[in-house]
Amino acid sequence: MEQRYNEFGSWLKNRLGFKVQKISLNAGFTCPNRDGTVGVGGCTYCNNQTFNPAYCQTEKTVTQQLEEGKQFFARKYPDMKYLAYFQAYTNTYGDVSHVIRLYEEALRVKDVVGIVIGTRPDCMPDELLDYLEELNKRAFLIVEYGIESTDDEVLRRINRGHDYAATVDAVRRTASRGIITGGHVILGLPGDNRESIIREATLLSELPLTTLKLHQLQLIKGTRMAEEYAERPSDFHLYTADEYIDLVIDFVENLCPDIVLERFVSQSPASLLAIPGWGLKNYEFVEKVRKRMEERDARQGKRYCLI
Repeated sequence: MEQRYNEFGSWLKNRLGFKVQKISLNAGFTCPNRDGTVGVGGCTYCNNQTFNPAYCQTEKTVTQQLEEGKQFFARKYPDMKYLAYFQAYTNTYGDVSHVIRLYEEALRVKDVVGIVIGTRPDCMPDELLDYLEELNKRAFLIVEYGIESTDDEVLRRINRGHDYAATVDAVRRTASRGIITGGHVILGLPGDNRESIIREATLLSELPLTTLKLHQLQLIKGTRMAEEYAERPSDFHLYTADEYIDLVIDFVENLCPDIVLERFVSQSPASLLAIPGWGLKNYEFVEKVRKRMEERDARQGKRYCLI
């Protein structure tokens, strides 16, 4: 089947020359939107249990978590190399020297060839960027920003604690250092509609992003957003799988063709979902997107130059 979008797995293998696997880490970071620095309670949708594997426990060191993750994958892929994925919460938030020690610990683990850092746009001090610029010369590195939305009203509504201008600033400062810079957005947040989501693709295309993750909105038990949905369901549009496939394709057609697409969906454990999911595994959803793109003769960036 013809490749109709810039796919992350192929890009990563071409970039490194060999196959790698991310190992998620919980290094004990918190978030300025939880500790009172910019807000309390966190983003209204947030529950980090939704993406932390069982071995990601803060009482374990970074090394222990990586070794356990390696054991899981090595059974099937004994020659695999790994990327340490600092995923949970804000992984650049804290004393810079402490943050650097954690990164360096990860890079000392055998077969770990690089790191991926998940963080917020308002948590990237120049001092840390100085270090990351140097690190980028000796190890593979991606800095991934939680953008979530380009709409300031949506960001305010989800209690994000920063505006889109913070994203623009952080992405540009990071990319200007020669660092691979990624982003993450959630499609279907309250206040979003199809038109605003398509406009988001255009705005993101103006940034020096190398990679991008798209996730559908999921309502997680115990979050403020799940409570808001129970009180005012009319404020939300929860897409069916079929609707979301077409939305993703519309988004991708309006996205710069150079941006590498890492994901289209997220999969939270069914036990944590306030509203049942689609019952599709990631690879099943991707195959449906590919098939629909063939049917529509769609491809990434097809409409990008027309806007």
